[in-house]
Amino acid sequence: MTNIVEFPGLGLEFNVSSVAFTVFGVPVYWYGVLIGLGMLLAVTLALSQAKSFGIDPNRMVDVIAIGLVTGVLGARIYYIIFSDIEYNTLFDFFNLRGGGLAIYGGVIGALLGCLIACKWRKVPLLPMLDLTGMGFLIGQCLGRWGNFTNQEAFGSNTDLPWGMISPATTRFLEGRAATLAAEGVNVLPGMPVHPTFLYESLWCAVGFLLLFLYRKHRRFNGELALLYVMWYGLGRFFIEGLRTDSLMITPLGLRVSQLLAALSVLAAGTVWVIARVKTAGKPLKVPEIPPRTATVRLQTDGGVKKVEISWPYDADEPDKAQRREMAEKVLAKQGEGEEKEPEKAEEKPAEEGEKAPATEEKEEPGEKEEQEPEEEAEKDSEPKQEA
Repeated sequence: MTNIVEFPGLGLEFNVSSVAFTVFGVPVYWYGVLIGLGMLLAVTLALSQAKSFGIDPNRMVDVIAIGLVTGVLGARIYYIIFSDIEYNTLFDFFNLRGGGLAIYGGVIGALLGCLIACKWRKVPLLPMLDLTGMGFLIGQCLGRWGNFTNQEAFGSNTDLPWGMISPATTRFLEGRAATLAAEGVNVLPGMPVHPTFLYESLWCAVGFLLLFLYRKHRRFNGELALLYVMWYGLGRFFIEGLRTDSLMITPLGLRVSQLLAALSVLAAGTVWVIARVKTAGKPLKVPEIPPRTATVRLQTDGGVKKVEISWPYDADEPDKAQRREMAEKVLAKQGEGEEKEPEKAEEKPAEEGEKAPATEEKEEPGEKEEQEPEEEAEKDSEPKQEA
């Protein structure tokens, strides 16, 4: 689908298609391409910064993979819960080509997946969340341009120079005018609207640059994640107030994302202040990256033994022959340790036995020899006195 997008105040006009290209006749949309590109850049950033945050890059890949899956599921579930669109079949639920993803749901889903994966892969959670926060800002910055190509996620009318208008914005506002009026928002379908996708994209870009520059000055693990929540929530609160397609809590008449943004800013801000006070004057503790491990099965005279081997996280992974050799060395060391233990146990009584005679020879006999003549002398003197 192609739209003629105009910015009358700037004298600009663009012919924008929502389809990037086709594969065997199947259209691939810019929205998906841009989200995929954002994810790729976020993963690249995370892998490049992993070691400086005390994270094993190999283990991180597993965490990212799980976080991506749970993030997409969270974004879809969040949208379906608060959307007024009916989804009657399982196919409707998984049909992402028709749209219907919510960023806040994606963030929540990705965080839950990250919690589970970090525990499973033994990745430090707070440093991982720091990198995740910066990655989210990259993905959100690029992903919002998918809203531009689809001509969605825009705001109410504006007379600012960068106001945007297209056939898609006009059609949408014509269909939503009555609903928006009931919510207290009056719109003119044929007039320019706020390009809220652009506002959020620029806000996320600035946020990423600030966090990236601050990363080496962070005071505690998890600080960047808290700053992300505060920064994004603050911008989203005001931008969401301009939009005309917000998911609503109908009984309360509240915008879901606006409410969530306000609560998240307050919660993250409170935790950040407390953590800053507690860590004042203390150096940042970057976790040590543990060695990588593997279990090797070795055939020995006593049967099959499972031997655990390890090697530095930044070394090349050993092949099958090298692993076997490492396992044999571990077994050999274990055998040497078992042989030495009985020897030490036998030596202890021997040492005690040698010390005892030595004290008897040097001290006790000498004392007895010196005391005996004195006793004899006393015995000899006593009869003489009696006599």
